[in-house]
Amino acid sequence: MDEKRPAACNERQGSDTLFVPRDEAIADAAIVGALAVTRKDAGVTPPAATPDLRQAGAQPSPVKDLQQRPSRAAARLLVLAAATLWSTSGFFVKAPYLRDWPGPALAFWRAAFACLVLWPLVRQPRWSWKLLPMTATFAGMNYTYLTAMATGSAANAIWLQCTAPVWVLLVGVFVFGERAVWRDWLLVGFAAVGVGIILYYESQGAALEAVGWGLASGVFYAGVVLALRQLREHDSAWLAALNHLVTAIVLAPFAFGDSPLPSGIQWPLLAGLGIVQMGIPYILFARGLKSIPGHEATGIALVEPLLVPVWVFLAWGDKPAWWTLVGGGLILVGLLVRYAGAEREAGPEPTK
Repeated sequence: MDEKRPAACNERQGSDTLFVPRDEAIADAAIVGALAVTRKDAGVTPPAATPDLRQAGAQPSPVKDLQQRPSRAAARLLVLAAATLWSTSGFFVKAPYLRDWPGPALAFWRAAFACLVLWPLVRQPRWSWKLLPMTATFAGMNYTYLTAMATGSAANAIWLQCTAPVWVLLVGVFVFGERAVWRDWLLVGFAAVGVGIILYYESQGAALEAVGWGLASGVFYAGVVLALRQLREHDSAWLAALNHLVTAIVLAPFAFGDSPLPSGIQWPLLAGLGIVQMGIPYILFARGLKSIPGHEATGIALVEPLLVPVWVFLAWGDKPAWWTLVGGGLILVGLLVRYAGAEREAGPEPTK
């Protein structure tokens, strides 16, 4: 969510709050991403059911159709589809046709094309000074994540960005005085060992600089999540669209300065990076969150970091190093352990 796009990582503050990779995300957005889960136990009222305009003889608009709640099975498929599309970040960035393109230029074009999909969904724009840290950290996350992917391996970039929940936890505990459960500290331990393995072997002559960018993207991603905590009352489409617009504006000098302008097949690749990998997954993910809780969506979206190196290897033959697989696997274990009991802790899903 690279809107990302999770990748899909989850932190809790008494209730489930989901945020997506990445880069993405999102995603991502996260969001992109990061979206407050509309659940009664999160203190947020679920959206009211949209009347069936067909029965009244009127044609429903695409935006109102998006407000309809899908079934739980359909919602799971929507989140899975979003995570799968988010995982294509490496496929686009590592394409030989974009070889030697700097990360900031890639981030500009991705954000610019994502705006074409996200801005038509905005219906409730509202200003707040709290938007400033959110947009600043989102732009920083895109800069560092795509720089990490452009200068190192796609697997390293996505796995190191998935350390974001660790930074969110540490800030929450030591700055805001929040309570941590034992699974939180297991996540910290697994992530620390996994990152340590990657750092040790990359420092032997491989792309150590790229590891630094990857860790920085995790820090910025955590900043996006912390900023979004203060913006739960804002429309999620507005937040995602604004994040990408500000990112495009801030990074425009990198795209129109020393970097080459796109040509030929580079145009559809960059459009795919913004629309297919970031914009469309945001729509799917936001719709899926209307019917399933955050912890369930988080578990499904963990397929993103698993699939990122798979697509890159199948398409371009970029095989991740064994220490990346081991280190990333430990980070994944930590995430799974942390959120395996989230559904039991959250209790039964509230009735509609």
